[in-house]
Amino acid sequence: MTKTFNIPVTILRMGFGRNMCAIPRRIEWEGRTIDFVDNGLRMTIRRGNSLAQILSLSDGTRTFRLRSDNHGGSWTLLGIH
Repeated sequence: MTKTFNIPVTILRMGFGRNMCAIPRRIEWEGRTIDFVDNGLRMTIRRGNSLAQILSLSDGTRTFRLRSDNHGGSWTLLGIH
């Protein structure tokens, strides 16, 4: 079952993947800390002059979809599967 959200989350720890792409490794959501153990798909979306990235990250049991404003400051939780 997929739960859909559109709420900002706080990134507590970042890591880097291939080509030095920033990947969240720990977030705070609803007062809980979630550590990601695996990352999945990454997609870049262009709207006019702005770019956004959507990432799939797993905590080992659930998959979280996060969106970045591509400036490194704002992350939004889009859904949990």
